[in-house]
Amino acid sequence: MKPAARKKPANAEGRIRARNHARILDAAITIFTQKGYDGTTIAEIAAAAGLPKANVYYYFKTKKAIYTTLVANLIDQWDAALDNLRSDRDPAEALAGYIRAKLEFSRLHAAQSQMFASEVVHGGRFLTRANLRHMHAITLEKVKVFRAWARAGKMDPVDPIHLFILLWGSTQYYADFEVMAVNELGRRRVRPADFDKAAETITAIVLKGCGVRTKPR
Repeated sequence: MKPAARKKPANAEGRIRARNHARILDAAITIFTQKGYDGTTIAEIAAAAGLPKANVYYYFKTKKAIYTTLVANLIDQWDAALDNLRSDRDPAEALAGYIRAKLEFSRLHAAQSQMFASEVVHGGRFLTRANLRHMHAITLEKVKVFRAWARAGKMDPVDPIHLFILLWGSTQYYADFEVMAVNELGRRRVRPADFDKAAETITAIVLKGCGVRTKPR
């Protein structure tokens, strides 16, 4: 009598599930960035992930589910960068940390940032009301941080929303407009050292422009 097949341990199944889930999302980012949402198929994502198409459908019922998961993941990581901005922190250190975190995301996840930029340029049809409400609400929470620093005399009372737009534009440029960045830098790619220099430059300009009072050394 043939022995019964041994079941895989639950933790092994979890690892396989997590690995396949990540492979699908990584493959999808590249194809969505290259072809856009409408030009991408589940079959292409499956081939790029090295998985049967049925496996992709096992983890994600639709192409839209993959796409909206990528958008949600990006928003989560941008939220994590915002954790640097707290009223109990020194504003110079907090702003430097936020700028560096946003640039690090652009360095490590350029394709995902480009995908999101393309989504916005095309009208944001897959940005849900919940996404938009969340991003607006968390931005307003951090607006309170800038205003608290201004009341405490730690920075000038600049317009917080326009400051955020300035920070987003400058940090995301290196991913979203990479072709232009490398052209001006005279390189084939943006190097880690370029991101470090960008962090130093953007931080210095923002701190000076906002009148941030730095702690004495």
